[in-house]
Amino acid sequence: MAQDQAPGGVGRRRLLFGGAAAGLGAVTAAGGHLLGSRSTPDLERTGLDEAGSNGQETVPFYGLHQAGIETPPGAYAAFVALDLREGIGRDRIQSWLRLLTDDAAALTQGQPALADTEPELAVHPARLTVTIGFGRSLVAAAAPDRVPAWLGPLPAFGIDALQDRWNGGDLVLQLCADDPLTLAHAQRMLLKDSRSFASVRWVQTGFRRAYGSEPAGTTMRNHFGQVDGSANALPGTPEFDRVVWGDAELPAWLEGGTSMVIRRIAMNLDTWDELDRRGREESVGRRLSDGAPLTGKAEHDEPDFDAVTGLGFKVIPEYAHMRRARPDNPRQRIYRRGYNYDDAPEPGGSVSNAGQIFVAFQADVTEQFVPIQQRLDQLDLLNEWTTPIGSAVFAVPPGARKGGFVGEELFT
Repeated sequence: MAQDQAPGGVGRRRLLFGGAAAGLGAVTAAGGHLLGSRSTPDLERTGLDEAGSNGQETVPFYGLHQAGIETPPGAYAAFVALDLREGIGRDRIQSWLRLLTDDAAALTQGQPALADTEPELAVHPARLTVTIGFGRSLVAAAAPDRVPAWLGPLPAFGIDALQDRWNGGDLVLQLCADDPLTLAHAQRMLLKDSRSFASVRWVQTGFRRAYGSEPAGTTMRNHFGQVDGSANALPGTPEFDRVVWGDAELPAWLEGGTSMVIRRIAMNLDTWDELDRRGREESVGRRLSDGAPLTGKAEHDEPDFDAVTGLGFKVIPEYAHMRRARPDNPRQRIYRRGYNYDDAPEPGGSVSNAGQIFVAFQADVTEQFVPIQQRLDQLDLLNEWTTPIGSAVFAVPPGARKGGFVGEELFT
């Protein structure tokens, strides 16, 4: 008799799985009976009602600034870079921007796009935001005298291993929402708007914690388990306005506008696994448990870079990421709004193919972003486990007025 055969010719697996299925059926039947006998309040206590859902929440589209920058980040994001098709000039660019603006304004408010073939997918905006940025070629085609000096590829850095498939672009769409189906639908509608004007160069998708997983305002964590972005200026504060929207000393390229740097950073989780907890904390200068500086007690405590151990070593080492990223010049600050990515591992490669879509907003790339990156390039222990593989810079125009369109300033 075969080992997996029970007496009478009935396979043991059949007995096991058949019995399990029968038991599951009995439990399901009993559960159905119990559910049928429950009252509505009982159902509400189980969390089955949708009273706490944020599917109907909207973020205003029109205003001085584009949404998706100062807005609390959505749980999911898609970054789509497009290249202008041959022969698309100033007038056609203007038509394209009008179309994108009209449909983005509708979709973010839970309304279908103009030629929406699946309007049912638009009715739950879930805090959808659409942010539009311009590459150098688009600004030059629309308004050559408005091209900012910093708009173009970043300087070469020694740590870079850039892949062309993640670089550049004439226009970028940053889409963020708390619902991935809402996000996918918005992306498809805006790409349908774009197909006569531009072709897709690259798409990067990212995520944070799901909506409701932790209190609003909690600093995100990256794949290393680190709290990421603790030093950000708080939106709505004078410091945030100065960093992102600029001031008289360091103005933005257009009033109400800013710049966006997108860096795709691969994170070597396989070798990171070999580092002990103390080494991980010293590489950043913060505790993993709560993000506090190694010299502090809470995440937002000011670090003491002069503190030394009993043996005379710096508590926060010279090579620690937070020390290298912290500028002496207060003008050299950026606002981070990144997302994690986790792609399928390469065949025959490592266990992980993950990293971060590092997104930074600042009034002037050359004066704010570049000096920080140069210091990190020179000495940052995290470089042992992180590699920039994509890089793009975009000029972000102001928000649109009702009846107008994003980028209108380039045509007036």
